[in-house]
Amino acid sequence: MKNVELIFVPQTSKGHLIPILEFAKRLVDHDNRILITIVLVKSPFDSFANAYIESIKASRPDRFKFINVPLIVDHHRQSFEDHVIDLMETHLPLLRTVVTDISSSKSSLNSTTFTGFVFDLLFVPLVDVADEFNIPSYIFLAANAGFLSLLFHLTTRHGETRDIPEFKRSNLDELISGFINPVPSSVLPSDLFDKDNGYPAYMMIAQKFKAAKGIMVNTFEELEPYAFSNFSNGRNPPVYSVGPVLDINCRPHTESNLAQHKKVMKWLDEQPQSSVIFLCFGSFGRFLAPQVKEIALGLEQSGYRFLWSLCMQSLSTPQPSQNDALGGVRYNEDMFPEGFTERIQGKGMMIYGWAPQVEILAHEAIGAFVSHCGWNSILESLWFGVPMVTWPMYAEQKMNAFKMVKELGLAVELRLDYEQLNIDNVVTANEIEKAVKQVMDDCSGVRQKVKEMAKIARKAIVNGGSSFLSIQKLIDDMIVSV
Repeated sequence: MKNVELIFVPQTSKGHLIPILEFAKRLVDHDNRILITIVLVKSPFDSFANAYIESIKASRPDRFKFINVPLIVDHHRQSFEDHVIDLMETHLPLLRTVVTDISSSKSSLNSTTFTGFVFDLLFVPLVDVADEFNIPSYIFLAANAGFLSLLFHLTTRHGETRDIPEFKRSNLDELISGFINPVPSSVLPSDLFDKDNGYPAYMMIAQKFKAAKGIMVNTFEELEPYAFSNFSNGRNPPVYSVGPVLDINCRPHTESNLAQHKKVMKWLDEQPQSSVIFLCFGSFGRFLAPQVKEIALGLEQSGYRFLWSLCMQSLSTPQPSQNDALGGVRYNEDMFPEGFTERIQGKGMMIYGWAPQVEILAHEAIGAFVSHCGWNSILESLWFGVPMVTWPMYAEQKMNAFKMVKELGLAVELRLDYEQLNIDNVVTANEIEKAVKQVMDDCSGVRQKVKEMAKIARKAIVNGGSSFLSIQKLIDDMIVSV
């Protein structure tokens, strides 16, 4: 049988690029008939993406090819929301042109059978372009099945509440089919409460998901069985569990990161097993100075060793500073309790900026993880059997935290509904101390459940596992449809 070609259209931020391209590698490893073309809008400022893409090229040079769409834009942005707006306004028009050109010339691909497109979540408007040429569109979702349940719920709910479709803070808990418990409005993505921009954007995305030929989700059925049982109702596209998709061999890509990596690993090597609590809050997680002080106090009060990756936001710096393109500023001693840095010598370590999160979580000295609850971070934590404390920041992270604590019992609750950079919403030192002590308790039921889920996660992706079989079904469905 002839080879089949899929064209992937990812966005290049780390949280999206790694899972979708690691999934692409998994596809070609499953079936030697599959060839993949990746269409990228590359930024000259993104050293991580560029280095990671080069590693993909080198790993399977005969199975991957890349189409680069150059874009010279200064990606200085303050927030996650600004990042999304920038992406939609600058990348989509360029990609629409490329996808149109590929679609209209598909008949010239005579050495392979063109199977379809695989779009990233934020590029789902391109589904319309593929539809114009009657080409199948698939969507890769780096989030979880609970988030997909929300998208399906939106299309149903919108049809039932046409008069005032957007969400209100005063709304009752939402009954979302992929969740066992009613979902409080306080943990829904904040954009759903923005009737002018956020809600319409979510509705557009939800409708494009409904129009897809299939949806691949970076999760495994054993982790979210209730959600998957509700997808098989005949009203949705096929949903395939393909995770956990991780890059567990992620390496530093700059000299400064390599030096940081060596320093961190050396310190961890000197700590007792399962004795360190790791705090890291993602690429866009930022704190104001009052919150920094409370975290420092809480960690000291807990008495546990810690490794803290810190980025901060200045109240007096509304625009991104030259020190940090994402709006942070360099720390100063005044942000910490008096004498903090001296007292933590030997017991705590600060990381200002990039942290080798995967390798840190894999280290035997790590006993728990205080996280922003990004889905990639959750999967990494589960993979290495590290229990979590929930501190969500933005987007769907509050729903992730709700799922981990209330639905699955796989995390300790610190907050479920935190609002990033809100001066009136400070998590106190006492709250932090309590959560840290709870998660580090050797008798914690959460700790044992996470260890068990780590074993299940690893079984899911090997031959005969749930995600392995789901990927095989996806490949069979794709090939049958062409």
